Amino acid sequence: MNRHAGYVRTLTASAAIAIAVALAGCQTNELAQIPGRAMQPLPRETVALIEKKNMTLEAPVLVRIYKEESELEVWKQDNSGRFARLKTYPICRWSGALGPKKKQGDRQAPEGFYTITPGQMNPKSNYYLAFNLGFPNAYDRAHGYSGAFLMVHGDCSSSGCYSMTDEQMAEIYALAREAFLGGQKSFQVQALPFRMTALNMARHRNNPSMAFWRMLKEGTDQFEVTRQEPRVDVCGSHYAFGRTEGAGGCAGRVPYAIEAAVRAKQDEDNRTFAALVNRGMPTVAVNTGSDGGMHPIFVAQLQPHTLIDTTGRPAAYTKPGSGLPKLVRLPRALDPDTTSSIGGYPRLTQIASADPSSPVGVAQSTQGGSSSGNFFSRLFHSSRQPSEPAKREKEAAKKESSRTAAAKRRPHPRSRPQTSVAKADTKAAPARRSANAEAPAKTELPGTATAYASTTRSAATTPQTMSGARPVLSSSNFDNRWGGLR
Repeated sequence: MNRHAGYVRTLTASAAIAIAVALAGCQTNELAQIPGRAMQPLPRETVALIEKKNMTLEAPVLVRIYKEESELEVWKQDNSGRFARLKTYPICRWSGALGPKKKQGDRQAPEGFYTITPGQMNPKSNYYLAFNLGFPNAYDRAHGYSGAFLMVHGDCSSSGCYSMTDEQMAEIYALAREAFLGGQKSFQVQALPFRMTALNMARHRNNPSMAFWRMLKEGTDQFEVTRQEPRVDVCGSHYAFGRTEGAGGCAGRVPYAIEAAVRAKQDEDNRTFAALVNRGMPTVAVNTGSDGGMHPIFVAQLQPHTLIDTTGRPAAYTKPGSGLPKLVRLPRALDPDTTSSIGGYPRLTQIASADPSSPVGVAQSTQGGSSSGNFFSRLFHSSRQPSEPAKREKEAAKKESSRTAAAKRRPHPRSRPQTSVAKADTKAAPARRSANAEAPAKTELPGTATAYASTTRSAATTPQTMSGARPVLSSSNFDNRWGGLR
């Protein structure tokens, strides 16, 4: 059976039986209950990408998950025997905060190294398709952590899970299915708080989970140096990675060549970390008061957004439309405070700062009144106010102050003849009405002073996202399923 050119594969009866038995542990009489979605072939584009990267459909896979970036990567062995990144999928929803899951009901998506076997694949999931992460693993049990049924699944709804769109999950599931059918007995999931770079470690250096993350980084460093799935053992209450020499496991040791390469990488990362800290790299707020996150590309499905860099300038713009929004890179010279429109859309206002390494802050339009826009404006904390509305409000206050001063300089009405007072009052009344009508007209324009005042009130009552933080989603809106994003 040809699995390559074109890949318009119709599953034969024997292939369907093999896949069903491998993935669901089914008996032959249960095959009719296996949903057709679990048997979907991979898209032509993905098959072409596999061939372009010198891989085969049956080659082993490995999954890496990053909470803060809201991304899931699928890696696959190429013809050299080393793992290479195949595709990156934006995560539609994950719940909790950065850090490991510790107890049932804390809504935390797990972090750590997990092993997925065919029996953990669920073709009959209530959330389209799923595979169980296997939480708690040996490390989690050693620390007394509790919880169950933590999955990677579809449906874009999460309560301690990593949730994808149905279309994404069908493709990820098919990649794992093909690897199992090709002979892979299990694949590794590296669930991480963020990409384990020196920059991100410096940004999160005040987090109580930092010791745990440094331990995870040892495993990710081994993978990045060798591009091989690291062996994972739990020795006492700690992860141990790559101990393959000698007796192996906890009694073994890391091969010298790998240990030396990992040490060199860690030394370089430590130097970069120290330099960033010495330059005053801002830290990210540990407690944001929010629940989980969503990749900006899905946030942009409901309203156009601009991705903001650390200087407060727009770096990219997303346009909603059919399918996923289009990401448009913008010239770095554009300034949201002086640009009246970007790409034909109304003025955009920054509402979150960004990762210094990439444009990740999200800005939203302050003009217009769509229900989806108003809804999403409540999901984020404002960390910077627009300068133009502030300027207009200041000018209005200055004019009002001038009117008050002029009124004080006028003679008292009792010093004038009665007829003059009456005439003055008659003339002044329209002026007062005009002045009173003029002020609201200037401050109630959509997206100007009114929007500025509302965000100021919000800033006074809600915690602020510190410099370097990514926008996060409010827990009060967590239960929405985002059905329109599937």
